[in-house]
Amino acid sequence: MGLFSFNTIAQESIYDITINDISGDKIYFSDFKGKYILIVNVASECGFTPQYHDLETLQRRFDDLVIIGVPCNQFGGQEPASEKEISAFCTSNFNVSFLLTEKINVKGKEQHPLYQWLTKKSKNGKLNSSVKWNFQKYVINQNGELVNYFYSITKPLSPKITSIFTQ
Repeated sequence: MGLFSFNTIAQESIYDITINDISGDKIYFSDFKGKYILIVNVASECGFTPQYHDLETLQRRFDDLVIIGVPCNQFGGQEPASEKEISAFCTSNFNVSFLLTEKINVKGKEQHPLYQWLTKKSKNGKLNSSVKWNFQKYVINQNGELVNYFYSITKPLSPKITSIFTQ
């Protein structure tokens, strides 16, 4: 009877989102069109912190992959450091060369727009999720579409993740 379809999923583009890097400069997701993006909420005092090493290995292995580490202190208070301290920690302990963002909230009332997009089907057009702990990983394909997410226990070099970048 009407012209409206209630099955239509509202979808926003990842390429419209910006976030500050750890130094305060803007990161424009539109700069990553044509590349895979792996977004990981990170923390320096977590049992999964050694995954920084595998994330760096992954970054060096795939030319068409952008890894973005997103510091967050919402899980066990495991990222209490300042952004300057986080940057120094990642450089000195893991020789991190991939992007790190400002420290943000990945859940709750103050959830950053990036994580609203990652976790809400109404925004990403694919699926709903919630961030359960540090080092949860979200994969976006070269067309800006959410592919999947992986909990902390899935290591960055797991074939579940690496096989996505070799398709």
